[in-house]
Amino acid sequence: MSDLLVITGLSGAGRSEFASDLEDLGWFVIDRLPPDILTKVADLACGPESPWDRVAFALKADTSGGDTMRVLGELREAFQRLRVVYLDCSTDVLVKRYKDSRRPHPLPGASGIEEAIHAERLLMEPVRAEADLVVDTSELNVHDLRDRVAGLYGDVDDRPMRTSVTSFGFKHGAPRDVDLVLDCRFLPNPHWVDELRPLSGLDAPVRNYVIGQDLALAFLDQLDELLGLLLPAYIDEGKAYLSIAFGCTGGRHRSVAVAEELAARLRSRGFDPAVKHRDLDR
Repeated sequence: MSDLLVITGLSGAGRSEFASDLEDLGWFVIDRLPPDILTKVADLACGPESPWDRVAFALKADTSGGDTMRVLGELREAFQRLRVVYLDCSTDVLVKRYKDSRRPHPLPGASGIEEAIHAERLLMEPVRAEADLVVDTSELNVHDLRDRVAGLYGDVDDRPMRTSVTSFGFKHGAPRDVDLVLDCRFLPNPHWVDELRPLSGLDAPVRNYVIGQDLALAFLDQLDELLGLLLPAYIDEGKAYLSIAFGCTGGRHRSVAVAEELAARLRSRGFDPAVKHRDLDR
């Protein structure tokens, strides 16, 4: 049986780009397939005689009031190796994308873009709850999305679970699509040290200042111990991807240093985390 991935989510959130990126990775992808024939096509594409070992279907947002949920239920029963990815996005970003593209929102009957997005979000909420993974594309450009798809579904090696570590600044907003968010603002802030302020958590003086604190070491040791308990349990439950984010005030010093240190500890456990410092250059 083939791996089967269903990509769905809000209109404008990047479904077609996600599908194209999967195709570049060697997946057999069908975009804009009507839900009422998806199960039959899946039987052909993912059966024992199928020449494809990785198959993905991209479904447009469900405006019919339940077709997608019905089809996902049928697929859950028929395919044990089914995974559902839901692409989400903030309303502000979706509005901007529609205005930039000068294309109308596909939901009929709405008086404006924002109203259409809100209505579609409500219609799609049951589908979102059914998803195995939610990817928020609000802050992802096409290159970031390609990297995310490659990290999630690229056939890179046989590591048991893909991981990512992100740093961010709370004043720029917390990321919405990570599994674990940890606040580093309890640590002394290098911003208030004149010689450290222009540097970042990637620089040795800042790293030594942050990680050299007894409190930081105790925090990382206990987090490392917790992950030693959680990671095998996640793997046993079939979790394919774990994302961890560290936040501080601006996202330049404490969170960056702590994220780099945790990434190193994950590597020592046999993982290869993708590391992103979202707000480093702000």
